[in-house]
Amino acid sequence: MPPMPLPETSQPPTQSHKSFQNAIFERLLSSERFTIYQDAFRAATGLPLRLVASDTEKWCLDDQSINRSPFCEKLNLCKSACHACIDVNARLMKEADVAGPSTCHCFAGLNATAVPIKLGASTIAYLKTGQVFSTTPDEHSFKDVLAMLGKKTIAKEDIALLRDAYFQTRTVEPQRYQSMVTLLASFAEQLSHYTEQLSIIDQGSEPAAIAKAKKYIHEHLDQALPLGEVARVAGLSESHFCRLFKETTDLTLTDYINRCRIEWAKRELLRPEVRVSEIAYQIGYQSLSQFNRSFARITGTSPTAFRREQLNRAAS
Repeated sequence: MPPMPLPETSQPPTQSHKSFQNAIFERLLSSERFTIYQDAFRAATGLPLRLVASDTEKWCLDDQSINRSPFCEKLNLCKSACHACIDVNARLMKEADVAGPSTCHCFAGLNATAVPIKLGASTIAYLKTGQVFSTTPDEHSFKDVLAMLGKKTIAKEDIALLRDAYFQTRTVEPQRYQSMVTLLASFAEQLSHYTEQLSIIDQGSEPAAIAKAKKYIHEHLDQALPLGEVARVAGLSESHFCRLFKETTDLTLTDYINRCRIEWAKRELLRPEVRVSEIAYQIGYQSLSQFNRSFARITGTSPTAFRREQLNRAAS
C-alpha cells in the first residue's frame, strides 16, 4: 500500500483575505451569541473558555482569568514554561485544524483542548479550554514537573507557591471532561454556521458576488456545482469569477467545494451507524473512491481511520 499523502497546505492567504477573516473573528468575539455561551459554559463546567484567532501566535495567558488554573497563572511568569506552552498550543492548533476537536497534555500533565470554528474551508478561530488534570496529581508528579522546569533556577519561595498552585488545580475524570468537549464541539458547529451569516453581510470586506456564490455553494453542497452555474449566480463571467474567487479565498472553486464537503463529512463520520459510502453520496461526491481520495488529500488520513480515531478518543 502506498504511503498516505500528507494533508494539503494552501498558499499563504492574501492580505485582503486575511483582513476579511480578522474582521469576521472580531465580530464573532464581540457577538452576544458567543459571550452568552462563554458565560454559560464557564458556569456549568467550571472550565476556562477562550476564543482565539487562527493566525495568532499569542498562546500565553491573557486577561481571560475566569476558572483558569492557578498553576498556569504561576507558570506564566516562567519564560521556559511559557515557551513550552506556546509549542504545545501550536501543535494542538495544527491537529485541530485537520482532525477537528483535539485534546493533548501539556508538559505539566494538564489537558489542553482546541475546537476549530470554520468559515467554509478555512479555520477562523479556535475555542480553547482545559487547564485541568485527568488524574489526581501527587508529589512524584510535581517533582517531575520541577525537574523539567529546572529546579535549581527557581527560588525556594517560588517552588512553594508553585506547589500550592499545582495541587489547587482541578482534576476532571476523563469521561466527564470528554462530555464537556462534546458540548464545546456542538457550540463550535453553531458558531461556524454563524460565521457564514456574518460573512454574507456586506461590509465591504468581501465582494458581494463572492458572498453570494458562497451562500449558494453551502445551500447546494450535496449537488453538482459546475463553474458556469456558480459564476452565473455570482453574476460574473467564468474567467472573472475564477480570478476574483481565488483572490478572495486563496482557493480555486473546486478546492473550496471539496474542503467544505470534507468538513461536512467529518461531522457525519462521528455517527457510527452511517456507512462511509452513504456519507460520500450524501455530501455530493459521485463515487466512494473520489470521496476517499479527496478526504485523504485534504486531511492526510482515510475516512475510516478518521472515524476510528475520533470514536476511540470519545470513548477513552
